[in-house]
Amino acid sequence: MTRDIVVINPNSSGTVTQAIRDTLAPLDPRFRCLDIAEGPATIVTQEDVDRAGPRVAALAARQSEPGVVVIACFSDPGLAETRARLDCPVIGIQEASVAAALALAPRFGIIALSEAPIERHRRRLDAMGVLPRLALEVGLGGVSAHDAGHDPALYPEILAAGERLKAAGAGAIILGCGGFGPRRATLQGDLGVPVIDPVLAAGAVAVSVV
Repeated sequence: MTRDIVVINPNSSGTVTQAIRDTLAPLDPRFRCLDIAEGPATIVTQEDVDRAGPRVAALAARQSEPGVVVIACFSDPGLAETRARLDCPVIGIQEASVAAALALAPRFGIIALSEAPIERHRRRLDAMGVLPRLALEVGLGGVSAHDAGHDPALYPEILAAGERLKAAGAGAIILGCGGFGPRRATLQGDLGVPVIDPVLAAGAVAVSVV
């Protein structure tokens, strides 16, 4: 039996969910992308992450025998809870993208939507045992998950952030939000180093195990 790969966007932005769907479609037809209507448009604060976790776990548990579940938010909300409730593999895009970066370069950098989540990301990297390989994380000026991937006026700021990361020694750059995906190829071409879309990284892992 072919089993779906369920991808959960913990925010309520249908445009971001569609961008995630478009990113993953070339990999495999089994991706089924969902969002959470009661979630915020962008996951920003620790409170947002804490509220998203139970919602993600509950939505995942309602799915009929998924082959894999992917949590498409860079803070991986609900990852532990979802793994505890389901028997299938559950993949967080932050974990997957960091694993990809470590395979590509001695040190990596991250572009975040703002300065607000950087300390949260660092705590997670420390728990993963990989914080020493972070060259730098740069926050943009507080943008939404939707605008990160779709507002052309933001691209110069995103490119400048990537240049800062390169200057700090990052040999691979992670886009620190599931909404960044439409920027990946252009940014990689302009920067000349691998740029990792965390959704794509998690999707590749998911396809490899179903």
